Amino acid sequence: MQVGVFIPINNNGWLISETAPQYKPSFDLNKAIAQKAEEHGLDFLLSMIKLRGFGGKTEFWEYGLESFTLMAGLAAVTERIKIFATCATLLIPPAYAARMCNTIDSISHGRFGLNLITGWQPPEYTQMGAWPGDEHFKNRYKMLDEYAHILRELWDEGSSDFKGDYYAMTDCRVWPKPAGDMKIICAGSSEEGLAFSAKWADYAFCLGKGVNTPTAFSSNNDRLAAATAKTGRDVSIFVLVMIIAAETDEEAMAKWKNYNAGVDIDAISWLADQGAKDTHNADTNVRQLAAPEGAVNINMGTLVGSYESVARMLDEMAAVPNTGGVLLTFDDFLEGVEAFGTRIQPLMTSRRV
Repeated sequence: MQVGVFIPINNNGWLISETAPQYKPSFDLNKAIAQKAEEHGLDFLLSMIKLRGFGGKTEFWEYGLESFTLMAGLAAVTERIKIFATCATLLIPPAYAARMCNTIDSISHGRFGLNLITGWQPPEYTQMGAWPGDEHFKNRYKMLDEYAHILRELWDEGSSDFKGDYYAMTDCRVWPKPAGDMKIICAGSSEEGLAFSAKWADYAFCLGKGVNTPTAFSSNNDRLAAATAKTGRDVSIFVLVMIIAAETDEEAMAKWKNYNAGVDIDAISWLADQGAKDTHNADTNVRQLAAPEGAVNINMGTLVGSYESVARMLDEMAAVPNTGGVLLTFDDFLEGVEAFGTRIQPLMTSRRV
């Protein structure tokens, strides 16, 4: 099973809590995390792009770096680990995105890939006059389909004359072509999102579910398998999960309860309000993200326990058919990556060569 780190490109990582570690994002912080992850043999790094946060007392995600430039910097200070940036497709034309990807491919010597998102939170884009209107909720995967088509043409052929409803290329050229095998990933869990992944993505990311219910995500694997049966492509699920680990189960659970006790209600209210704006997609992963009952860590699956317990639960996840790996977040990233590498990973049968 592959293991990646969802690096903290925005403040406070993925815990919307006054009692969780409070910090601002920086290149130096993410560099230290990236190099530690590489030292321990982890497989990849992924950064998101978030253009407006949720406010509240913690000013959650109000401070953020930019994904392409951050990952270009990390590509230059690492040697083996794979690097994925996230593209805000509503803001960056596909041909320009292809050229940025090719540049980071050159910096990383073939270790770069791209996460494509449609955009779901209008205030990220209305603040700069770039939201196309709420019809985007209905049309977003049609637009992303054209975007991915152009990317693949430019990466594979170096040119594109694609004409569609949203984009029109006229002898568009992007050279040199990437040296590496440019991978596309996507995190959509609606039927439209899974259909897109089945057609264009190499990996599909999904949210884990619940606390210490490591295989609760398996229905997403089944749904993706149904979608790939129509396209004939091999696409694996990568599961987003948070690790809260300590020497004992009791110590880890005490940390988790403390984070929940300090939940930033105002920030979660903003998240819930934004998640309700998409009335077209009832099955989007934003519904899970914004559910109020577990929003202290944006409702991602959470493994809370001793190092031994977490290793066991990760192995259970790896055993679910068509699971390619996990994308990890931590309450404290530097301590978390170190503990994973030295205390958890050695206990995992799914990580033994």
